[in-house]
Amino acid sequence: MIDTFVLVIATVVAAATPLLLAATGELVVERAGVLNLGVEGMMLIGAVTGFAVTIASGHASLGIPAAALAGAATALVFAVLTLTLMANQVATGLALTIFGIGLSALMGASYVGTPVAPLPKLHLPGLSDLAVVGPLLFGHDALVYLSVALTIAVAWFLKHSHAGLVLRAVGESAESAHSIGHPVIAVRYLACLFGGAMAGLGGAFLSLSYTPMWMEGMTAGRGWIALALVVFGAWRPWRVLAGAYLFGGVTILELHVQGANGIGLPPQVFSMAPYLATVAVLTVISAGKWRGRLNAPASLGKPFRPSV
Repeated sequence: MIDTFVLVIATVVAAATPLLLAATGELVVERAGVLNLGVEGMMLIGAVTGFAVTIASGHASLGIPAAALAGAATALVFAVLTLTLMANQVATGLALTIFGIGLSALMGASYVGTPVAPLPKLHLPGLSDLAVVGPLLFGHDALVYLSVALTIAVAWFLKHSHAGLVLRAVGESAESAHSIGHPVIAVRYLACLFGGAMAGLGGAFLSLSYTPMWMEGMTAGRGWIALALVVFGAWRPWRVLAGAYLFGGVTILELHVQGANGIGLPPQVFSMAPYLATVAVLTVISAGKWRGRLNAPASLGKPFRPSV
């Protein structure tokens, strides 16, 4: 019974990690006033790039940074189009997702079904061998711990650092921030690059750890759930952290219910569960007394062109 509990919790942590990485990156982007709907595409490009570099080099330590760089490079395309060329952010983000789906399928065509050794788990002598606590706290791979550490770092950055306060000011009122000398466009560029790198890391976790192989479209909508998590968390890192683990639990619950299905329902019905939960949660928090707690950045999605 205890072993089953530990296994389920560990699986929930693994399912939540790509969501947490991508959602934390998108949170920073949106706090800067930019809406990038291309998370799904950036995750896929990060996943295939990290996988390809790992296969070619034999070292995941090279594949993981490559995935982050690939995600950031994809986000740079979005930033140039929306921040410099003033393209519509919603349309460009959707196009970025479609582009990422197609490009990743092309890049990964020769890798379909090819396995790779999963990322090694942390092992601390004495601590990792403790009953229950050991495997729960000290039995995950590096990206799991990195996801939590980056969430803590982002929470501190946004609340306590000068640069974080500037980023929040840009997201609340780009015109006011510009009027007192803050480089609005530069801040938004950096936020987009960070968001892209985080999405790339989320994709790398999928292809190198969660499912250590490449499959076309392997994100399976996780990029959209990450976008929803930012709203669910009211643009606050700690709530996004809790939401990621909640939705990771929903995903695993769906798998267990599907495995124990004795009522003859098609498996596709159970596969819809995480996405139905996403819609249900967003509907609830967008209505009634919860709506006032969303606290979306005032300049979110609004273009800004600095006056000459």
